[in-house]
Amino acid sequence: MATPPGAAGGNFEAPPPPPMQPPGTDMTGICFRDQLWLNTYPLDRNLVFDYFALSPLYDWTCNNEQLRMRSIHPLDLSQLSKMIGMEYMLSEVMEPHLFVIRKQKRDSAEKVTPMLAYYILDGSIYQAPQLCNVFAARVGRALYYILKAFTTAASKLEKIGYVDTENESETVEPKGGKEAIDFKEVKRVDHILASLQRKNLFCS
Repeated sequence: MATPPGAAGGNFEAPPPPPMQPPGTDMTGICFRDQLWLNTYPLDRNLVFDYFALSPLYDWTCNNEQLRMRSIHPLDLSQLSKMIGMEYMLSEVMEPHLFVIRKQKRDSAEKVTPMLAYYILDGSIYQAPQLCNVFAARVGRALYYILKAFTTAASKLEKIGYVDTENESETVEPKGGKEAIDFKEVKRVDHILASLQRKNLFCS
């Protein structure tokens, strides 16, 4: 089987490195896929790192690259544990569909500090978002829906208040009409009483 360029033990020179991203650049929006490579080589635990090294997510200053230059497999833990600095480790494998690569800082053979994670899903390479960013996004989404619910509730309460005001005005109008009818009745009674009083005067 053909050995991919840059693979350990190969006779080919490594391809030129992709342009480096400035430190702190968020690369979660990048998706890398090399269909030509995927059509030529199998994507398994032995070659997946060489495929990952083609992407702009790869840090060419890592210890793994030093092992590749010495024709040693870049994921050889017996060699990486002797080094200090940035390195990549293959943490999860579900061949050939899913590979998870962890970037970490090694301070000693026993002490490592995880930094970032990358996953290769059916040949496409992504940077996994950091946990704090996931929490921030979910909290922001929850706040959005809470504010939306409060806005909807407030608008409905305003409509209810408007309807109550209309009902009050409608109930006031009949009262006003009733008072007008009573006033007419009072005038009519006064008229009758006045006419009776005049008749009494005439009779006397």
